Amino acid sequence: MEQREYGEIPSVECRREANELVPRQMRYKQILECLTEVPEMSARELASMMCLKGYTPTAERNFTAPRLHELCGRGLVEQVGKKRCSSTGRTVTMFALTDFGKRAVRDD
Repeated sequence: MEQREYGEIPSVECRREANELVPRQMRYKQILECLTEVPEMSARELASMMCLKGYTPTAERNFTAPRLHELCGRGLVEQVGKKRCSSTGRTVTMFALTDFGKRAVRDD
């Protein structure tokens, strides 16, 4: 086992290493593709669709939620409303492509 200095937090380091392994560009492309097929989806719905397409091993929303927020920051995706999730019963955000996002998908 690796010796650590006082104050080092292993979980932060592990999280950073795992985050660096995420194939972001590929995941962005997959999300944008799915949102062209179904114009509005929640992170969970999108994760289910991506699992069915074989893009992700499970329908866990953590495959999509962080990338959706990054795509929102880039202006490709936007939050367009809320609805009640059929799985959890909680209110969830719905996402859709922006006009800029639609053009980006067409240009690829």
